[in-house]
Parts: sequence; structure tokens; C-alpha cells
Amino acid sequence: MAKTRLDIAQKDIFSLFDSLPTSVLKHSEISRLMQENRQFWRLAQSTTCPKFIEFLVRRGHMRAVRLEFPSRPESRYIWGDASLNEVLLSLRPESFFSHYTAMSLHELTDQIPKSVYVNAEQGRKVARETSLEQGRIAAAFARAPRISNNSCLYEGRRIYLLNGKHTGNLGVIDSVGPDGETIRVTDIERTLIDITVRPMYSGGVAQVLEAFRFAQARVSANKLVGMLRKIDYVYPYHQAIGFYMDRAGGFRDSQIALLAEIDKTHDFYLTYQMKDMDYSEKWRLFFPKGF
Repeated sequence: MAKTRLDIAQKDIFSLFDSLPTSVLKHSEISRLMQENRQFWRLAQSTTCPKFIEFLVRRGHMRAVRLEFPSRPESRYIWGDASLNEVLLSLRPESFFSHYTAMSLHELTDQIPKSVYVNAEQGRKVARETSLEQGRIAAAFARAPRISNNSCLYEGRRIYLLNGKHTGNLGVIDSVGPDGETIRVTDIERTLIDITVRPMYSGGVAQVLEAFRFAQARVSANKLVGMLRKIDYVYPYHQAIGFYMDRAGGFRDSQIALLAEIDKTHDFYLTYQMKDMDYSEKWRLFFPKGF
């Protein structure tokens, strides 16, 4: 059987892909590489990008990953070896791991989460004047929390693609993943804030409390409070964070005091849709009965 132009150029094609700084590619990136090198590789005009990709897959050096998100399915092409973490962080610019995934990466849980949380922050929004009213807080936390529908199943895990509050990627750091790959993830302080705000993305309030216990020897309360002020939530999440630190049992009094000293002008709630509740006067906080 006669060799095709692709067969003849295979060595040069593979050499180019081997030299790329990333192993995870979009369809558009492969198309650009093919067009830029079409003349050098002397490819036939009938060689389209799908045919080019099919050739690379057939020769065993590339594999396709398809993530069926309901809002917009995503495809990525892996040249050689790449972890799922690298694939997921390629889905959106400047994305990072957060919530339960960050807990796991920082060893703040003994659990093996079956959900993965990839966060890409929203753009900056025009600030609006907001004022808290006790009745509205109570009504909001009596309802079910809003949970992202932008998720899909992949290899037995549910992948969530979140659009978080704009913070300028505050507290997002480069770290090393389980396979030695470079990943972006929220640091411990930012993680504790995020899981307090969204316990439904973090295994629930019991797992959040465990994360505070695991983190107590490694967290900077000053840094955490500084981040909380910069993010500037409308709701008084400092009351929930202080409660977790208090309940965790290993934080110093001076650390807890940093949260206790912040004004507490409203009653707040540890999580949503609590039926039986206890109340902490110190933190002006309702929490699940028996917690």
C-alpha cells in the first residue's frame, strides 16, 4: 500500500508535537499547527483537521477526551501523557481547583471525593449598594442552595465547572498534583473560606469542620481574615468561620479573637435548609442541632 503524505511526514509531525510546551490541546490549536506546517509537511489539500487528528489517534500517540457539559460540551486531545487534572484546567483560562478538590489536594480530608470542582472566576462586576435585612437572610437560608448544573460524569467522577465570584484569583497558587503535574489550586486559607461559603461543594458541614481541624496547625488566621475582607462578601461569613475555628478545638484564642472582633450585627446560618437548629450566642449563628 502506497504511503500517504501524512505517513511520509510522520517523523516531522511527531517531532513538532513532542516539542510543544503542553500535552493537552484544543481542536483549534491542532488546526493552527496543521495549517502553519501544511506546506513544510507537503500535506494534500484534502487533509482536513479531523483527518489529521484521526491519523494521530490511529498511530497511537494522541487520544481524545470528551466532556459532555450541558452548557457546552468540551473536547481535548492529549499528546503522550497528561493527567485528568491538566485536562480539566485547560477548560477555561486561569481556572483552578477549589472546594472539595482543594480540600483533598491539601490533605484536609480523609475522604476520596467523587466530585471534582474546577473554578473559573467571573469578570469584575459593577458594585451595587446592598444592605442586609434579618428577614431576607432567614428566607435565603431556608431555601435550597443554588447548585451549578454545569457538570458531567467522566470516568466515574462528576466534574463541576464553576463560575466563582470575582476575586482576582485571590489565594490561588501553583502546586504539584498527585502525578507530579503543575496545577492551580486555592491555598489553605482561601479553601477554608470557600468551603464555609459553599459547604454543598465541600462534602457538607461535617466535612468542613474536619477540614478546619486538619488545617489548624497550617493556617494563618491573619491571612484568612485579610482575604475575607478583600473578597467583601455581603453575608457575614466571618461568623461561620469563627464558629468552625472555635468548634475545631485546636485554634489559639488569639486566632479565634481575630474573627470574634469583627462586628456581628445579624444572626447568620451555617448552612441551608436546616430543620432542627441550635444557636450560638457567641457567633450569632444557627447550626444543625447536635452538630
